[in-house]
Amino acid sequence: MLIDTHAHLNIEPFCTDPEPFIERAQNAGVRCILVPGIDIRTSEIAIGLAERFEGLYAAVGIHPQDSAAAPEDYLKILEELSAHPKVLAVGEVGLDYYRDYAPRKTQRRIFREQIAFARDRKLPLIVHNREADADTFALLDAAEYFNAQFHCYGSDAAYAQKVLERGARISFTGVVTFSLKARAVLKTLPPEKLMIETDCPWMAPAPYRGKQNEPAYVREVAQAFAEVLDIPYHEIVEITGKNALDFFRIPPL
Repeated sequence: MLIDTHAHLNIEPFCTDPEPFIERAQNAGVRCILVPGIDIRTSEIAIGLAERFEGLYAAVGIHPQDSAAAPEDYLKILEELSAHPKVLAVGEVGLDYYRDYAPRKTQRRIFREQIAFARDRKLPLIVHNREADADTFALLDAAEYFNAQFHCYGSDAAYAQKVLERGARISFTGVVTFSLKARAVLKTLPPEKLMIETDCPWMAPAPYRGKQNEPAYVREVAQAFAEVLDIPYHEIVEITGKNALDFFRIPPL
């Protein structure tokens, strides 16, 4: 089952007119799309999309780059949003030390609070980790909660083994269609611990590199997995689809 586990259909250019993108994804064989929030507004939009379209589900959370702008009562709002039956996870949350759009101290506090929020509600986390390997692991380790998808994976193979040993899962974007580093890391990992995603509208795979990404292109990610892991395409679709269904506890489709 072809599943895009991370697509930002809740931002432009998608959210104003999502139907063409969803239709193209369905025509490409994509059965399910998970739409993560990056702040309160986009979390609400994700839920609205999930209500409108079969096969769409939402995650709610505060992205590290948006953590400084989180309202004081954001956890109360997330609690209300997470009660929706089509909300499957807390995300996109984590740490981003690459651009430092928010103070690192604030990022760590908001991430720590959302880890506890997810743990208390037994919801999986969708983790954004950019150049923050040590602190990301330390905060999850302190909470003893690794029910997490390390999305858009960009760290090395040693770190991947470390987080997988603690029970986390890893997903790759279209970067694996052109990055030798990403392909080398992927080759070391067990397919039963992996998922696929687009992270659209960014990270377009070859042959669409440099263009706007969309959920239909998750096929190219699956094809890259098949090439790198030397596993038939249909088996990769089945394995990664089952992993997503189990991890996010997606209802039968």
